[in-house]
Amino acid sequence: MVVDRRVEDRAVFETAAVYMKYDDASWHYGGAFPEDLPDEAGATHIGMFVAWALLNGMAGELHVDEFPEDLQNLKDRGVTPGQFFLTACDGKFTDEDLTDEGNKFTEAYYAVKSGGYLNDYSIVLGSDLPTLYHIEDTWASFDKLKPILDERYSQWIDGRLELFDPETAKKKSSKSRWKFW
Repeated sequence: MVVDRRVEDRAVFETAAVYMKYDDASWHYGGAFPEDLPDEAGATHIGMFVAWALLNGMAGELHVDEFPEDLQNLKDRGVTPGQFFLTACDGKFTDEDLTDEGNKFTEAYYAVKSGGYLNDYSIVLGSDLPTLYHIEDTWASFDKLKPILDERYSQWIDGRLELFDPETAKKKSSKSRWKFW
């Protein structure tokens, strides 16, 4: 039996420490997941963000110290973002994947309920597809998404990250701006 050390090491970490789990591919490929797609499609959106963060100097010690060859393979584009995420992260996006700064940005942008990363991901890559799970796990998709992630990170650094929340906007637009007695 071949055991992937990355999975084994992550399992040891998961039982030995308390951590923040931002996302997990397994959360996506159950329930209303499209039957015509492989389970791996549930990891694409996560892999795109994780790859962007790691390629922008936010790789946590696990990736830098324990598995530098996997990180180099990602840098060389020898693996797609989703494939990297599934193999190097075991399909789980946790705070151990990132630096402290990467975690702070992720909490402000990725881990918000609406208006954050998934909103941008949808607008940039998914507007003409049946679901966001139909977005292809390719470097072409990554290259389309990267500029908005760069911009959001720059906004966050400058203290001007303002996310569009469609639910809040909907509630505000339904309220009358004028009150007549």
